[in-house]
Amino acid sequence: MSIQIETDILVIGAGLTGLTTAFYLNKAGKNFMVAEVKPVAGGVIQTIEQDGFIFEKGPNTGVLGNDLAVELFDDLGEACQLEIAGKSVNKRYILKDGRWEALPSGVLGGIVTPLFTFADKLRLLGEPFRKPGTNPNETLAELVRRRMGKSFLDYAVDPFILGVYAGDPTYIVPKYALPKLYNLEQKYGSFIGGSVKQAREKKKLGIVSRATREIFSVKGGLSNLTKALYQSAGESKFLLGISDLSVQPVHGGFVVVGVDADKNEMIVKAKKVISTVGAHRLKTMMNFLPEEFYKPIVNLQYAKVVQVSLGFKQWDGMKLDGFGGLIPHKENRQVLGVLFPSAFFPDRAPEGGAMLSVFMGGVRRPDIYDMPDEEIRRIVDKEIKSLMGLKEFNPDIFHISRYKHAIPQYGADCAERFDAVEKAQEKYPGLIIAGNLRNGIGMADRIQQGRQLADAV
Repeated sequence: MSIQIETDILVIGAGLTGLTTAFYLNKAGKNFMVAEVKPVAGGVIQTIEQDGFIFEKGPNTGVLGNDLAVELFDDLGEACQLEIAGKSVNKRYILKDGRWEALPSGVLGGIVTPLFTFADKLRLLGEPFRKPGTNPNETLAELVRRRMGKSFLDYAVDPFILGVYAGDPTYIVPKYALPKLYNLEQKYGSFIGGSVKQAREKKKLGIVSRATREIFSVKGGLSNLTKALYQSAGESKFLLGISDLSVQPVHGGFVVVGVDADKNEMIVKAKKVISTVGAHRLKTMMNFLPEEFYKPIVNLQYAKVVQVSLGFKQWDGMKLDGFGGLIPHKENRQVLGVLFPSAFFPDRAPEGGAMLSVFMGGVRRPDIYDMPDEEIRRIVDKEIKSLMGLKEFNPDIFHISRYKHAIPQYGADCAERFDAVEKAQEKYPGLIIAGNLRNGIGMADRIQQGRQLADAV
């Protein structure tokens, strides 16, 4: 059986980007549909409630990093209750020589911390006076060594990149991965001085941002955000469980063909198509594009990540008084870091208990992704007892989530990829290629891109 649908706009992908796009298209009264390969909307965002615990299979938190993320929660209103992390989130731990050390947040802390060498602490005083870099493809590791010193790279920036990208600072390029940081140096010549000057300029111009940089979730877990977007955008607008999607250009638009869960052929005719799926799916989905388009897309490197959710009804380990702990690569451990969700969000664990998220794998240890569950548990047992001060490892919740294409890595090849996307969109008007292959990987980045996509069409 063949089912045919006509629409002005087809959004492919019902993750956070596609859902945000759909929400604002619906708000603007546009004629649109959304096609998603999974049987449910939400992408990798999935909250689980089990035995008094609430935990996330995908992202655990977001950051209110731009105004559009804040506006989305305003627009959702009572459909979704924003939850800001408690004050304990301000303390973040870094592992050094097998001990957790709090990452300093002020000048005094920076002076006394054992994380950085004395020479690099002195070197930091000269950071505002160093010349900006001239290589746009300079890696993050090169930039940090040049401006701040090796110990800052090893015990601040490297664990930060592991926590955000599960990546390697010798590959990540700030121009694409951390554009705000890159632009501070290029515009003002300094990270420290540039931050001060930028704040003064905004104050002088009367620019008030609502992007507080606070850590957020939503009451009951992040699935309630995607559920609110799905319902507010209109459930009838979604075609879920559509496999074998194929896009072809035709006169006046595009034809998108797929197969639904009942093996019916779905044919959607649309004037415009917005793709929000991962780069690894584009070649099979859009085989009409020129061959030169695919190479920079297919070459996009992804970090393979394993997340282990641990729930303890009675916690007898170290005091959980922070956001979590990150583990620098040079510490040679088999986990990237441990997040403490129950320490800064309410109702994540029973009274007296704890909820932890353990992250493993990343670009430096892709082999962990393919390990059997028994080996993952053996590693987590050993590492968590050592890291968290537990005598026995008897969690009430032990849940493994694996993500083969977890986080795209923004390296020097981004320029070629972005150029290929622009050329494809110029060649086929009405086609928009988005998703986390560009414009950032964080939840706020995905919300911002979704809003901008809706505005653009």
